[in-house]
Amino acid sequence: MSGACFVGMDISQDSVDVAVQLGTAFQIANNEQGLAETVKRLQTLTPALIVLEATGGLEVPLAGALVAAGLPVVVINPLQVRDVARATGQLAKTDRLDAQILARFAEAIRPPIRPVPDEQPQALAALVARRRQLIEMLTAEKNRLRLAARPIQKRVQAHIAWLEKELAATTIDLTTTMRERPVWREKEEVLRSVPGVGPVLTTTLCANLPELGTLTRKAVAALAGVAPEK
Repeated sequence: MSGACFVGMDISQDSVDVAVQLGTAFQIANNEQGLAETVKRLQTLTPALIVLEATGGLEVPLAGALVAAGLPVVVINPLQVRDVARATGQLAKTDRLDAQILARFAEAIRPPIRPVPDEQPQALAALVARRRQLIEMLTAEKNRLRLAARPIQKRVQAHIAWLEKELAATTIDLTTTMRERPVWREKEEVLRSVPGVGPVLTTTLCANLPELGTLTRKAVAALAGVAPEK
């Protein structure tokens, strides 16, 4: 995989920092236009792997757009990246540096991408597109409200309230759909199948042993210090 392109993306409330292991770095706004531009730009780079951190839901719209576009993306536990940062002596923390560390993580660890059935990107694309449409309609209605005559202000406000409710529901649907997809590299199902392995130990193992995806249940049991099921 010589010359392969590995990408790290660090997401904040207002922006997304993108680092390519070959040296390119750029920042885009964390909004629908910025995400669409990022998808197009990454498609031209044909990356071997894109790594994002799970950041409490901020990553969902971006990850959804990347999967829908057929790009190879994996969402990982942030603790895994902190371990890589400490190992490489990278103690400073900025969004740009975090993106660079994620790109290094992508190249060094190369977490496997599980195949996604053809119909799943279509479902994600529909949800991503619907969310974008709702945001555009909501922005337009809020702009209209500023200039609306008094007789129609209540109608516009009612529509805004409906759009906000629909946007929240669509975002929940997108989040649920994404977390059911194999783009998330969590090993909870395998780990929790071992007797004696609970949620705290599961999180610890996932954070510190990214290679768990290649281990058998017997090996996981040995690491956890519990007796494997016979």
